Amino acid sequence: MGSHPLPEPVTSAGRDGLAALLARPAGAIVALDFDGTLAEIVPDPEQARAHPGTVPALARLAPHLGSVAVITGRPAGVAVRYGGFAGVKGLEHLVVLGHYGAERWDAVSGTVTAPAPHPGVAAVQAELPGVLDESGAWQGTWVEDKGRAIGVHTRRAADPQAAYDALRVPLTELAARHGLIVEPGRLVLELRPPGMDKGVALADYVRESGASAVLYAGDDLGDLAAFAAVEKLRAEGVPGVLVCSGSQEVAVLAERADVVVDGPTGVVGLLEGLADRLSS
Repeated sequence: MGSHPLPEPVTSAGRDGLAALLARPAGAIVALDFDGTLAEIVPDPEQARAHPGTVPALARLAPHLGSVAVITGRPAGVAVRYGGFAGVKGLEHLVVLGHYGAERWDAVSGTVTAPAPHPGVAAVQAELPGVLDESGAWQGTWVEDKGRAIGVHTRRAADPQAAYDALRVPLTELAARHGLIVEPGRLVLELRPPGMDKGVALADYVRESGASAVLYAGDDLGDLAAFAAVEKLRAEGVPGVLVCSGSQEVAVLAERADVVVDGPTGVVGLLEGLADRLSS
C-alpha cells in the first residue's frame, strides 16, 4: 500500500468493479474526461491545462493496465497538447478520443484519424453571430470553434446563468435547422452532430479492446452518456467503476457515481492510489 489510499466505492457494483480492475489490471481500461477531470475548469477554455500531477500519475499507472483512454469533446490534437500527453515514457499506448470519439489520436503513431466534418457545423458557424445578437446575449459570450462542433460559453458574461438560459432555445432551433443537436454543459452549450457522445465512444472502445473491467471518470452532463455506457456494460457482465470529479455544479453525476473525488486533484490522487496498489 502506497501513500495514496484508494477511496472505497459507495455501491456494491462499484466495489465489484474496483476489485475486478485490481485483480486483472492487464485486461482493464481506465477512461477519463479531460476538462474538469484531468484539468481544472478555467474561464478561458484555451488556458486549460492538465493538472501537473496527471501525466506522472498516468505514466505510473498505464503500464499495469490494458489501456488508458482520454475521452473529450475537444479536438483530439488540442487535448493531447493541453494534456502534455505526447512522447511520454509509460504512455506509449495512450489513446485520446476527441470530439466525443469522432477523432482518435494514438500515441503509437502520434497521428489523429477522423472522418470529414458534418456540413451543418459550417452552416451554424455562419449564422451564429446573428442568433447571438438577436438573443441579446452577445455581450461576454465566447464562441469556441472545435472544427467538428461549436461551443457557446457564457462563463464570462455579466450574468452567466441568465445568458445560458436565454440562449438554450434559440441555439436548439439553430442546431435543428442544420441537423445538429445541442449538448448542455457547465455554462456552455455545444452544437454538434447527433450520434457523437462519450457513451458511444467508450462502448466502442471497450468492445474493441475486449476489456475485462472499466473505470470511467468525468465531471459534467456530457459524461452522463459514458456513465450510462458503463452501467450497460455492468449489466452485460463487464465490471465497472464510475468516478465523479467532485463538482458541486453537476449533482446528478455525483449521485450516480460509485466514487466522488475532489476535482482534478482528487482524480490524480485516485490514479496514484491505483498505481501504488498495482506496483506493490
